[in-house]
Amino acid sequence: MSLLRKKRIFYLLLSFAAVLGLFALRIAWIQTTSAFRAVTVGGKTINELAVRQREESIELDPGRGHIFDRNGKALTGEIAWTPILFPVRRLPEDSQLTALATVLKTTVPELRSTWERLERPYVWPKPGGESGQPLRLDEATAHTLPRIEGLEVLPYMARYGPGDRGNQWLGFVTQRPDVIRKLREHKHQPDYAMTLQVGAAGLEKTLDGFLRGLGGVRAAYTVDGRKDPLGGMGTRVNANTSRYYPLQIQTTIDDVLQQKLERLAVKLNVTEGAVVVLDVKTADIVSMVSLPFYDPHHVDPALENWGNKAVKAFAPGSIFKTVIAAAALEEHVTAPGEVFHCNGQYGKYGLSCWKEGGHGNLTLEEGFAKSCNVVFATLGERLNADVIARTAAKLGIGRSIGWRDPAFLGGDVLRPLDQEEAGALFSNPAAVDGGVLAQTAIGQRDVLVSPLQAANLVVTLLHGGQVKAPRLVREIRYKDGSLLSDLPVQASPSSAGQIHPQTANRLLSWMRLVVTDGTGRTLQQAKWPLAGKSGTAEVLKNNEQRNNQWFIGYGPVDRPQYAVAVLVQNRPKGSKHLAAELFRRTMDVLASQG
Repeated sequence: MSLLRKKRIFYLLLSFAAVLGLFALRIAWIQTTSAFRAVTVGGKTINELAVRQREESIELDPGRGHIFDRNGKALTGEIAWTPILFPVRRLPEDSQLTALATVLKTTVPELRSTWERLERPYVWPKPGGESGQPLRLDEATAHTLPRIEGLEVLPYMARYGPGDRGNQWLGFVTQRPDVIRKLREHKHQPDYAMTLQVGAAGLEKTLDGFLRGLGGVRAAYTVDGRKDPLGGMGTRVNANTSRYYPLQIQTTIDDVLQQKLERLAVKLNVTEGAVVVLDVKTADIVSMVSLPFYDPHHVDPALENWGNKAVKAFAPGSIFKTVIAAAALEEHVTAPGEVFHCNGQYGKYGLSCWKEGGHGNLTLEEGFAKSCNVVFATLGERLNADVIARTAAKLGIGRSIGWRDPAFLGGDVLRPLDQEEAGALFSNPAAVDGGVLAQTAIGQRDVLVSPLQAANLVVTLLHGGQVKAPRLVREIRYKDGSLLSDLPVQASPSSAGQIHPQTANRLLSWMRLVVTDGTGRTLQQAKWPLAGKSGTAEVLKNNEQRNNQWFIGYGPVDRPQYAVAVLVQNRPKGSKHLAAELFRRTMDVLASQG
């Protein structure tokens, strides 16, 4: 059933409100005219005020705006027919609960025990321990449930789909009384309930001001003061309706691709890292996977899985040689064709080449393709900290690059990307010496780069040195589909300027050489002709030496469509370069999509 059809079914329930309102008026008249009349119940005389009606209500839809992928697929808000139990005094006999217990996938004793303890309406959960997930019934099954007082099967809105995901950029919602108190301080804000769930991370947080609605949909079950259902009242649905709200957010993400890449990472046993796919024309984020995955229904702040590693900065290893090569060419401290000699040892600072025995004589281009540490340590010492930092900034490294608007719609700064880190180059620029420069040149020491920056570096080269601002959100629309605002493609220029197109083109050709003659030759098996740069960074985890593996690149070479960055964290030293394989397999998925 389509989302649109489900919503139509959902709001059909509102048509009953007028009819139910007549019953409510009748009950109100009875209470008003005979509120203090003594009545006999069960042989005892009591005051009718003791049995006056009250409503046990539950929120079916909080009225929060929804988020969609680039193709209109809903990323939030799944409606399903869900059994809901309301607190009532008298429960049915076990014989009547048998059929219900079967559908609810529980036992009669467990069902009875749960129902008897209820103090408020209860959404029956999906079995199997998936936190926050309601039991979802198809319409045919929903109609087979027995008619029992206190049981209703209603269209219930779950914010997120089932299962753990690697789309931490979406974020999650939670109750934040501190945020609500601040909102209440502003007179123009609605009187939000303290229990209102607000965005705590990702797009849910950065766009919370647009996603908060005008009120949701509630179902009320009318009982008297002793929790006995009032005959004829049934369930009443109340909703705040508006033509314009809640708003709709359209992202740049292709969720079909996103899920394919999440499954691919799991298949390859990648447990830590990230994959970023950018559209090379716009720098739009087509997919952004973070590992380990998270469950948006149940987030433990003490864990790190809810953080988006795609925008966190890590030691880049040899992919940073792309920046050093650009700086050396731009500053004319080397030239294509220069010959270097690598015997495996740099001869100082304790540096060595990754290849035991060295590469022998090799040109600058070959040094890039074979990722020779000796070549790049040499280039690093020919440069200085200022030149390296300036070139990095020109390429979108060492600074925030995500799409932003300093006064969106005349308001505050809008930055849809949550948790984005700028990265780092030198922790103490004043204390840079030859050893620091040599280590920096091979992507170690203090250098930190995010997978998003790494993928965008490739886009920058494909645009002749112009840095684009990766975009996660395309449009914000009203409920009726009319446009509130679009978020146009934009550049992210540096005050230092940009590298020359000739330098960018040369680096792109060297990336192709990496695949044909260098460290990326396994990529020749890919469906598309590819180009890229590998990297391995030494890191410590729990006082144990590990490697962060990287691969960045683009494809197809003859008509570039996508730039991809892959980070696989904390791999054992000497293990297979899993990042290169995940890069190739990611590109194969993209090639299959056309």
